[in-house]
Amino acid sequence: MIRISQIKLHINHSEADLIAEIVRILKVSHESIKEYKIKKKSIDARKDMVKYIYSVDVAVKNQEKVIKKIKNVNVSISNDKKYYFTPSGGKKLNKRPVIVGCGPAGIFCAYMLAKCGYSPIVIERGSRVEERTKIVNNFFNTGNLDTESNVQFGEGGAGTFSDGKLNTMVKDKLGRNDFVLETFVRNGADEKILYVNKPHIGTDVLSEVIKNMRNEAIGYGAEFHFDTKLTDLIIKDNCIHGIKTISKDGKENIFDCEVLVLALGHSARDTFEMIYEKDIIIEPKSFAMGVRIEHPQLQIDESQYGNFHKSLPAADYKLATNLPNGRGVYSFCMCPGGYVVNSSSEKGHLAVNGMSYSKRNGKNANSAMIVTVTPNDFPDNTPLGGIKLQRQLEKASFTEGNSNIPVQLFEDFKLNRKSTGYGDVRPQAKGNTQLSNLRNILPNYMCESLIMGIDSFSTKIKNYNRPDAILSGVESRTSSPLRILRNDVFQSNIEGIYPCGEGAGYAGGITSASMDGIKVFEAICNKYAPLTD
Repeated sequence: MIRISQIKLHINHSEADLIAEIVRILKVSHESIKEYKIKKKSIDARKDMVKYIYSVDVAVKNQEKVIKKIKNVNVSISNDKKYYFTPSGGKKLNKRPVIVGCGPAGIFCAYMLAKCGYSPIVIERGSRVEERTKIVNNFFNTGNLDTESNVQFGEGGAGTFSDGKLNTMVKDKLGRNDFVLETFVRNGADEKILYVNKPHIGTDVLSEVIKNMRNEAIGYGAEFHFDTKLTDLIIKDNCIHGIKTISKDGKENIFDCEVLVLALGHSARDTFEMIYEKDIIIEPKSFAMGVRIEHPQLQIDESQYGNFHKSLPAADYKLATNLPNGRGVYSFCMCPGGYVVNSSSEKGHLAVNGMSYSKRNGKNANSAMIVTVTPNDFPDNTPLGGIKLQRQLEKASFTEGNSNIPVQLFEDFKLNRKSTGYGDVRPQAKGNTQLSNLRNILPNYMCESLIMGIDSFSTKIKNYNRPDAILSGVESRTSSPLRILRNDVFQSNIEGIYPCGEGAGYAGGITSASMDGIKVFEAICNKYAPLTD
């Protein structure tokens, strides 16, 4: 097919307008076009006239003749690579592979292994997504936290209660990224995620997609155990031989295995502590923490799109700066039309995240506004030092908000005083909020960096540092604060253990975690033969 890039059209264009532009660029008749497929769609808001920009693949009659006569740098032959993998391992697998964790990494690893005849067993401490959604909504309404099934733990992982962003900076020439998106579409996601810039799926749709993927994997031979927590590893002669688990009803069990995928997620702190005691090599790593910041979505739309905002979807943004103090401050997981979410997973501790539904039609825009931290900032120099820092801030957040999400106006944050009321912006949250002073939660270097960063961003988004912008804390689960080391065949220092995904330190979001799950699947299949033909 012929790839045409940089097709610019008015924001109110029709499909006929797009076809007409294809015909004009290729200098062919309408009848010559067999089909076309949108490969990318984005918004160009850099000038006074906001436009949509397309890349499309077009099948035409006499393709070679057409391409020869076109002298246009934006016209070329499409060379997309379809993901394809065939297991090549020959070693006999005596026990079914076990995957701990049913977030994106674990789901895709299990899904692929099942399709190729490896009959994996999936262990997940939280509930299946249908039950998990009820548990989480009950928490939002009552504050009654289930420490095993919540915003962090359960089928779908932490991303299930987020904006469901599917963009990634990971470069992958084998087509894994497209395969992940195509798999989501086959399981119920809107096909627009295949081509829109910065695709997102929305928490409401993602829940259905995850359920459909699980049922398809079961059809291929996978087995899922929900409400089942990993408690111990059985290691002999530096090799994994099995795991011990406990279910919600207190029943203990042993799963024998010689292949164990640890797709734990970034909040499995008790599990990290257990595997550290088992002498699995872990190292601390840098990450970022801070707050959530809320503005009216209309303010962001007008800033990004000007007078055209009524005809366009809710606007997002991406902001970053490096400060003179050596810290980086940047936005993360920006949720247009979204909610700030109480994403706690431990009693007496409180963390926040952001979430959007597929329509992104809430009144506020929110984003994490975070500051880089390094192992030098951790309370101790162990691999678990980052977890200790997270817990310190989350405990302070819980106390400051009296178990509710602590919120504060930006002006009050700058002046180090407790907020006593709201301006024009009111919080849009899942979970109760309480006016507080976030300066009682965060260390001084973080507070000072946030103030400098937010003030500087007003040059990019008008009035970003408005006095009544709402801050909420603490945003502490941006990524894993540690890395479980793995070698070039994806195994840890214990043979047969495959660290995987965001919790292990090898991904940063739904798509990259899914891709890492595929990479671990490939590593297993390169060593072992399928259990079934």
